[in-house]
Amino acid sequence: MKIDLHIHSKNGSDGKWTLEEIFAEASRREIQFMSITDHDAIHCQDEAIALAARYGIAYIPGVELSVIFSHPAYKDGKSVELHFLGYGYDIHYEPLMSRLQELRDFREKRAKKILKNINREFQKEGRQSFSDHDMEEIQASVDGSFGRPHIANYMIKKGIVSNKKEAFSKYLVKCDVPKMPLSLEDASGLIRGAGGRLVIAHPNDPNGSSLVSLTSSVSQQHAIIREAMLEYIDGVECWHSRHSERTIESYIAFARKEGLIVTGGSDCHQNPVIIGDINVPDYVAGQFDL
Repeated sequence: MKIDLHIHSKNGSDGKWTLEEIFAEASRREIQFMSITDHDAIHCQDEAIALAARYGIAYIPGVELSVIFSHPAYKDGKSVELHFLGYGYDIHYEPLMSRLQELRDFREKRAKKILKNINREFQKEGRQSFSDHDMEEIQASVDGSFGRPHIANYMIKKGIVSNKKEAFSKYLVKCDVPKMPLSLEDASGLIRGAGGRLVIAHPNDPNGSSLVSLTSSVSQQHAIIREAMLEYIDGVECWHSRHSERTIESYIAFARKEGLIVTGGSDCHQNPVIIGDINVPDYVAGQFDL
């Protein structure tokens, strides 16, 4: 059984492909159980459910929430961003829909502030500033949640940078503006209130919003989850495109010990297309009512 419970779309966040393209490719690759987990967005779930039915793919609603988290024993108690996956929730649960709409609205305001900061850097370089027209063009490229990757793509298109890495290292990191905060307690309340389950995403991902931002020690990561998260979460994403076999085995053992469900997926943004490339075992599907 081929399973992928972590896929992003152009419709909902920062994927490169539309839902139609994703499901067509998932069908071609014989994916049998999947989830679209767009960043802080669930407005495309109705369409995803319909497409799954059309292609005969078992489907569970998903979402990836950006959460602000801190632990007094790490980074002097300073907050970091972690990602959590919500699964099997009521896609029409009003409190969840309203909060995510607030986050989406704030993303646009944040993007405008980031562009203002970038313009300060441009002025230092003697470069022409971004205009209202530039902002409109960036907005026109956004199908899902507005974020820094959309600004990076526009900078590449305009020839300001050659790739996303350069966009972030040269401009988007230093010009960043904090996101609207969502606590782990709030995220848990929203997902569980909607009848779903909350799973910590890619906890040992060296390149993502993960516990690595607090410590690279997997045993210390386990301790953080045990001490500060267990009352709020239901599972752990063990299989991920940037998890080593050692990490996977360690988190499977941890989840079993703590009575947590285990999930996995490619975290595919279609750049490259790795849908279904992660070997997620069949028993993962058995944890969900399909």
